[in-house]
Amino acid sequence: MHVRGSKIPSELSKQSAALFSAYSGAKPSLPDLTYDYGALEPAISAETMTLHHSKHHNTYVTNLNVGLEKLDTALSNGDVGGLIALQGAIKFNGGGHLNHTLFWENLAPAGSTSVGPTTEKAIEAAFGDLETLKTKMSAQTVAVQGSGWGWLGYNTESGLLQIATCPNQDPLQTLVPLLGIDVWEHAYYVDYRNVRPDYVKSIWNVVNWQTVEDRLVAATTK
Repeated sequence: MHVRGSKIPSELSKQSAALFSAYSGAKPSLPDLTYDYGALEPAISAETMTLHHSKHHNTYVTNLNVGLEKLDTALSNGDVGGLIALQGAIKFNGGGHLNHTLFWENLAPAGSTSVGPTTEKAIEAAFGDLETLKTKMSAQTVAVQGSGWGWLGYNTESGLLQIATCPNQDPLQTLVPLLGIDVWEHAYYVDYRNVRPDYVKSIWNVVNWQTVEDRLVAATTK
């Protein structure tokens, strides 16, 4: 990918070039899942998983690659207007790809994982116990207006776990993402219609706590 263009204001050029950093060396692609589409039932149906992964996520990947190619051309041509026009689409589709990649890794068949020791201690320090975390995170996630995400993240400054929400496909940037819950309607409408609270309650049954543990350990040992 090109990142040059003397006609482009330096700050805009830096911002545009930075969009490539997460994808350097490899073209974004739809990740394979480590479980079958039906493995998360009854919390998430095979029909929902099929649509969500093969259709919705794949669309973000396709549109992201189109946007990156256009961005490369705009950068090499010094097309300031083109760069500005592409920022929103790349953020949206790039965020959609990143968020969903993290989301699939956050899921596992019910009962196949349990809360790890590092995660358990961190939950107790920040929330007191697991049920309190579930209650608080569920409430904030359900309350997301429109479409978005609920996140459990690690605050590198305080050393504590923290709940956050993000609108649309905005990626979590203020915390290290540990556990995400997708509350776009395409994530649950087939199974729960518009009853978001029931979906959020059920998704706790298929959380991959080993992934949460691995991410937390990596974040705290850097």
